Amino acid sequence: MSIPKEKLLWMYETMVKSRYYEEMLVEAYAEGKKPVFNIGAGPVPGEMHLSNGQEPAAVGICAHLTKDDTVASPHRPHHHAIAKGVNLNRMTAEIFGKETGLGKGKGGHMHLFDPEVKFSCGGIVAAGIPQAAGAALAAKQKGEDWVAVAFIGEGAANAGAFHETLNMAALWKLPLIVVVENNSWGISVPKTASTAIASNDKRAAGYDNTMGYHVKDNDPLEMYRVSQQAVERARRGEGPSIIEIETYRFLGHFQGDPELYREKEEVPSLRERDPIDRLRINILSEGIASENDINLLENKAKSEVDSAFQFARESEYPRPEAALEDLFC
Repeated sequence: MSIPKEKLLWMYETMVKSRYYEEMLVEAYAEGKKPVFNIGAGPVPGEMHLSNGQEPAAVGICAHLTKDDTVASPHRPHHHAIAKGVNLNRMTAEIFGKETGLGKGKGGHMHLFDPEVKFSCGGIVAAGIPQAAGAALAAKQKGEDWVAVAFIGEGAANAGAFHETLNMAALWKLPLIVVVENNSWGISVPKTASTAIASNDKRAAGYDNTMGYHVKDNDPLEMYRVSQQAVERARRGEGPSIIEIETYRFLGHFQGDPELYREKEEVPSLRERDPIDRLRINILSEGIASENDINLLENKAKSEVDSAFQFARESEYPRPEAALEDLFC
């Protein structure tokens, strides 16, 4: 299966945008938190979970989605949000706690909601899977060919919500795709010490009407190909799928993580296999685009990110009394 040129270039541009976005977040998050780390200080207080290195999981499947398809993301959401087309200005403002944010500055980086493109995320492990299944059920009830995607970490595949939801989705043949981003670490616990199966896609065999796919070596091209099969299958009403991609994060579980659980050589060796560099080399070697074309894409992506951060910094904070608005019980 050949990948259309426009899709390849979109994937590359989006991966660059996601990477640069999080590099900017690293700097913004560190403001006011030195020399002694204070999680509540600076313009971006609270925890921060970044996904540098995991971009192929997002672009590979979002390349096949439309605005009508749903994405539910976990606590490491930025690459998914950017690939799904979430408004970059409003997302950044939300992370900075500004009133122009997606949630008027009340949600922060783990609670991003953009109904315009059917994107949401949350901080509770595995909670997005049943939510995505709800969207998949709605699509089936309405007779639409919409697809719902739930991104999770490999640790979340051991949660009850994973198995309970897939059981129901298989029974009802829901258009649900669960993407397991296997970065080898559940916070500081290695997958080998927590999961009694080599790859979570094999768990699809436990449910009728369910397909399992495995993507090795953080490969964005293979993720695209596998995702196309899963998405087309879902749109035909043939049931759910599980995709596990072997990916990795260059940074800690959270910003400020001392990463004492990792060998010092791990991250440098992973960076030698940077998926963005590999995709760039592939595009150039195949003659899909020139160096100048690539540079233009990179500059465009970085310009959008710079504008979003400027928008966020210049936006106003919510009024104190706004804390009592938009509530429900």
